[in-house]
Amino acid sequence: IIGVNHCVGHIEMGRRLTEAKDPIVLYVSGGNTQVIAYSLNRYRIFGETIDIAVGNTLDRFARVIGLSNDPSPGYNIEQCAKKGKNLVDLPCVVKGMDISLSGTLSEATRIAKTKMKKGEVTKEDLCFSMQETVFSMLVEITERAMAHCDKKDVLIVGGVGCNKRLQEMMAKMAAERNGKVATMDHRYCIDNGAMIAWAGLLMYKSKCITDFKDCTVTQRFRTDAQEVVWR
Repeated sequence: IIGVNHCVGHIEMGRRLTEAKDPIVLYVSGGNTQVIAYSLNRYRIFGETIDIAVGNTLDRFARVIGLSNDPSPGYNIEQCAKKGKNLVDLPCVVKGMDISLSGTLSEATRIAKTKMKKGEVTKEDLCFSMQETVFSMLVEITERAMAHCDKKDVLIVGGVGCNKRLQEMMAKMAAERNGKVATMDHRYCIDNGAMIAWAGLLMYKSKCITDFKDCTVTQRFRTDAQEVVWR
C-alpha cells in the first residue's frame, strides 16, 4: 500500500504542473488553510487557521446569504463580489503566522441577517468585503513566510486556489517582492485523482511502501507528518 498524504498530493501536483521549484505553498481548501515551506525532507507548516478553514468559511457564508451550491459556493461568492463596490468592515484577525476566521464569519452572518435584510448593505458588497478581508489575511501570513524563509515565489493549491481575486492579490504582493505566483486551473486545484496518482508514483519510486498488515486509517494525517524522501 502507498499511503498518500492528501495535502502532499496537492503540493506535488502543483509543483509538477507549474514547475515551481521551491515556493512557499498556500494550501486553501474546504478543510485546510496552511502556509507551507519545504525543509529537511518535510513540508513544514509555518502558519494555519486556528479555527475554521477558508473553504468552510466561504461555504457557510454562502448559505447564510442564500447563494447556490451550483457549481460551487465559492465560485458564486466570487461572481457576486465582482459587482460589489463598498467595503463593509469585518474582523481581520492575524495572530503571528496564524489566522482566525470564526469572528469574520460571525460578523458577516450578523450583518447579513440585519443590515442586508433591511437593505442597508447589498449582497454584492458583503461578498466583496468577505473576499477582501479573508484574502488579505492569507496574503499577510504568506508574505511573512516568504520573508522568514527567504523565498520569492508562491504556489497556491486547494479548491479555494481557483479564486481569481485571491490569485490577483497574491500576485501583486509577490511582484512587490520580485517574485511570482504559480497557479493551476480548477481541474487541478480541486481534489482530483491525478494528484494522488502522481504523489503515489513519486512515493513508489522512492520505495515509500507500507505492508498491508501495518496500514491504519487516520483523518488527521497532517502535512508535516509525511516524510518527503523524493526531494
